[in-house]
Amino acid sequence: MTEESIYSQLSAKFGDACLAFENEASHNPGALIDSTKLMDIMIELKENPAFAFDSLMCVSGFDLGEEAELGMIYHLYSVSLNHYFTIKTLLNRTTPKVASVANMWRTADWHEREVYDMFGVIFEGHPDFKRILLEEDWEGYPLRKDYVPAEFYRGMKIAKER
Repeated sequence: MTEESIYSQLSAKFGDACLAFENEASHNPGALIDSTKLMDIMIELKENPAFAFDSLMCVSGFDLGEEAELGMIYHLYSVSLNHYFTIKTLLNRTTPKVASVANMWRTADWHEREVYDMFGVIFEGHPDFKRILLEEDWEGYPLRKDYVPAEFYRGMKIAKER
C-alpha cells in the first residue's frame, strides 16, 4: 500500500484530524495530524489489517524555533505488509502534551522518556513516566532551541561550549 493511499484512507475516516499529507522534501512520507486525535489514529494504524503497523521504529521530538511549536514524529513499519508510514503532530510549546503510545508499542517506553528529557513533552498515560537521560532535578530541556544551559549544577561548574 502506498503512503498516499494510507493517508487517503485515514483522511476519509478521521476527516479534519488529518491536516496534510507530507511528501515533499521527505524520505518518509506521511500524515500531519491533530495531536488530540493521535491515539485514535495510532489504534487504527496498528489494529486495522489493511495497515497492520506492528512496529514502531522510532519516536522523535523536534523544535521549530523559539516562537513556534514543538513536534513529534512517529516512524511506523508493517512487517507483514512491508510498508512504512510516518505520523507527525505539532504541540503547544508552553504545555506540550500528547497521548502515550507505550502501551501499544513497547519500544515507545524509552523513546517517549527520551523526548521528555530533551524537549519537555508530557506523554499522558505513559506506564513508567520518569526521566531516563537526565537527573530528576535537571532544569530545562537541552534540545529545545531556546535552551540556556545553567552555569552550575549541584555546585559544580558546567563546561561551556568552545
